[in-house]
Amino acid sequence: MSDVLTPQGPALTAKDFATDQEVRWCPGCGDYSILKQVQTILPQTGIPRENIVIISGIGCSSRFPYYMNTYGMHSIHGRATAIASGLKATRPELSVWIVTGDGDGLSIGGNHTIHLLRRNFNVNILLFNNQIYGLTKGQYSPTSEENKVTKSTPMGSIDHPFNPLALALGADATFIARSMDRDPKHFQQMLLRANDHHGTSMLEIYQNCNIFNDGAFEVFTEKSSRQEETLMLEQGKPLIYGANKDKGIVLDGYKPRLVDLNNGHSADDLWIHDDHDFYKAQILTRFFDNPATAGHFPRPFGVFYATERATYEDEMQLQLEEAIAIKGKGKLDALLQGNETWVIE
Repeated sequence: MSDVLTPQGPALTAKDFATDQEVRWCPGCGDYSILKQVQTILPQTGIPRENIVIISGIGCSSRFPYYMNTYGMHSIHGRATAIASGLKATRPELSVWIVTGDGDGLSIGGNHTIHLLRRNFNVNILLFNNQIYGLTKGQYSPTSEENKVTKSTPMGSIDHPFNPLALALGADATFIARSMDRDPKHFQQMLLRANDHHGTSMLEIYQNCNIFNDGAFEVFTEKSSRQEETLMLEQGKPLIYGANKDKGIVLDGYKPRLVDLNNGHSADDLWIHDDHDFYKAQILTRFFDNPATAGHFPRPFGVFYATERATYEDEMQLQLEEAIAIKGKGKLDALLQGNETWVIE
C-alpha cells in the first residue's frame, strides 16, 4: 500500500511473521496454506510488523490474528469490516487486512461488507470461501450451492447462493480477484496485487474444508481436470485454456462464446483480458452461474477488475483540513461553553 510507513532495521522473513501459538485448524485444512502464503509475501511488501494489523470476525478463518506476529484483533461476528473501517479512519498509515469467511463476511456481516466496498477504505479483504459453515460444524452457508445437503438442510438447500465477486462489483468495489489455497504461486501474486492496490481489495480464496465440505473445489485443483476447468486471467493476454491450450473464448458483442483453436479459430480472434474494463469484468464473474444456457465455461482466477477511486480516509482528511482552514482548530472549552445546548426534563 502506498500510504504505509517505511520499514526500519533488517529485512524481515516469513518466520518473523509467525507466532509461538499452536495453530489449531483441522489437519489438512486449506487455512494452513493461506497462512503460509500471507506470511511469505508480507516481507516483500517492506512494511514493518508494527504497522500491519490483521482483523477477523468469527469462524475458522478468524483465528488468523493469533498466528500472525503483527497487531491484530479477533473481533465479533460479521463486524471485522466495521472495526477495520474505524481503525483505518483514525490511523490511515497502517496496513489493514481483514480475514473473513463466506459465512462471517456474507451472512451476518454482509451489510458491513458491501458498505466497506462502496466507501473504498484502503484495506485488504481476504474472503475464505469454503461454501460451508466449518466452525459450527457443517451447516450450509450463503455460498453453498442449491440442493446442498447439510445438517441444517437435510432435504437440500433451497437458497440461491451469493456470487461473492459479482456482489462486490455491484457494491462498486475497486479491486476484485480470485485465487485458491492449493495454488501457492498464484495466490502469492494475488496477495501482492491486492496489497499494491490503493483502495479496498476483495480477494476471494477457494479454501477446502476437508471435514465438512471436502472436495468442493477439487475440479479446479486436481491435475486431471484443472487445465480444462480453470481460466487463468492475465492482463493483455487472450482467454485461452485447456490441457493443450487449444480452447478459447470470444465475444459476440457482449455475449461470450467458447471456440476450438483447432477448428477455424486462432489466438488473434480471442477476447483479450483487460482488468480495467468494468463491463467485461461483470461477464467474467458470471461465467459459471447458468451453464445450462451459457455453455460450460471454465472458472476464472486472477484479477477481474481494478480501478482507482478516492479512498474514504483520504477524502475525510481533506474535509477535516478544509474545516480547519475555514473555522480554525476547534477548542473543547469553547464548544462546551457555546450556545448549542440541550435541556433534559
